[in-house]
Amino acid sequence: MSRGPEANFWSTIRKNLPEKCFATRIENKHGGGVPDVHAIWDGISFWAELKAVKNNKPKISPHQIAWNMAYWARGGNNFYLVKALSTKKVYLFGGDKGPELLEKGIEGAEGQSFEDLASLFAALRLCCR
Repeated sequence: MSRGPEANFWSTIRKNLPEKCFATRIENKHGGGVPDVHAIWDGISFWAELKAVKNNKPKISPHQIAWNMAYWARGGNNFYLVKALSTKKVYLFGGDKGPELLEKGIEGAEGQSFEDLASLFAALRLCCR
């Protein structure tokens, strides 16, 4: 049985977690928009919605957008982590960027791009408020 691109993305993230970072993938088959991963890193917790895209636009459900917007608006640490399969770049977007991602894609939404996971984790650490 082959694994999908998001499962492979999670596997790569899991194998490259920084020290003192514990992450759990949430298998939510019932919807509701809860993100894929919950992590705690040296006392700072955050949620991450994982997406892997062949083209510019990730598939984000209205429930995912609503959950992330509500959590972000209340001061939560939550993000969209998007892997571009064509370039291997990884993108980081705040939890409030779901509508923008859906409309403009990874190249048009306000976020950051990274060539490797170490750079992503360094930026993620700075983003957590």
